[in-house]
Amino acid sequence: MKTKFVRSLLVLAAAATLSGAAWAEITAKFAVTLPEKTHQGQGVARFVQLVEQKSQGNIKIKAFYGGALGNDVQVTSALQGGTIEFTVPQTTTLTGMVREMEILDFPFLFATEQEADAVLDGPIGKRLLDTLPAKGLVGLAYWENGFFNATNSKRAIARVEDFQGLKFRAIQAKISQETIRALGAVPVPLAVPELYTALETRTVDGQGTPTAVIAALKLGEVQKYLSLTRHAYGAFVPLVSKKFWDKLSEGDRKILVDAAVEARGYQRQVARDQARSAQAALAAGGMQVNEVTPAEVARMRDRVKPVWDEFSKEVGPELFRDVSAEIERVRKR
Repeated sequence: MKTKFVRSLLVLAAAATLSGAAWAEITAKFAVTLPEKTHQGQGVARFVQLVEQKSQGNIKIKAFYGGALGNDVQVTSALQGGTIEFTVPQTTTLTGMVREMEILDFPFLFATEQEADAVLDGPIGKRLLDTLPAKGLVGLAYWENGFFNATNSKRAIARVEDFQGLKFRAIQAKISQETIRALGAVPVPLAVPELYTALETRTVDGQGTPTAVIAALKLGEVQKYLSLTRHAYGAFVPLVSKKFWDKLSEGDRKILVDAAVEARGYQRQVARDQARSAQAALAAGGMQVNEVTPAEVARMRDRVKPVWDEFSKEVGPELFRDVSAEIERVRKR
């Protein structure tokens, strides 16, 4: 009898231990390059909130905004090492490890947000995300950074010739640098946290980022001209460290994916609203804002054709054809 009693106690203790382990609180860090009030930051804040709600408080994520944990390259490497659990870089950050991601950085590839959404949210987007686990990363969805516009301290950019000779900040990726070089400017690779000071000290003359980011980083204080070139489209990708991911249950993984997809619509709407309001605010603050005519946009696109030719070989002809076909399908709707 005593032996059965002891055995029962051991079984109950083991069950309690397993139950406790299953419900142990999960904590994680989310590194964010931009401030919390930006479209990126607002997407992260919504994601964190949704994860806590969907997990009934079991998964708690603390966001560190404004590059507090490092730039995109640094924190993405930290995810691979397992010292940080989440980040949300622009897809460009991943092109050094996944060549196929470069397709999303082709200059003048997308003309509208709807074209970008169709590519990113469909089979092509999933195909690209499926390349990441082999690199120690898990991609949850795609969010929006937006269309890039050019700013500089020297002159309005109304024609492709106006890029000539400008020292222009490039993202730390080859395709960004080659695009700037093709337009006639001099690429200077810089991370976002270094950008304001570089523009203020005239280490670089100009840069290209979405208008909402230009406003959030207060670049209007150190840049005179804003030219609506829409020369590239940037997508964010919320990432999870695979080392962290592999420790999660299937249920917890589903919570993260569902939260990222649910936050996507909200984040994209914030991005598009902020793009409109930021342009007006920058103009009111003294920046000279100019449109670029369709004819001049076409000339700029022609000038970067060698970038398309070079990088379509790197990403693979089949992927390039598939993306082009999907864009054409949306345009024919």
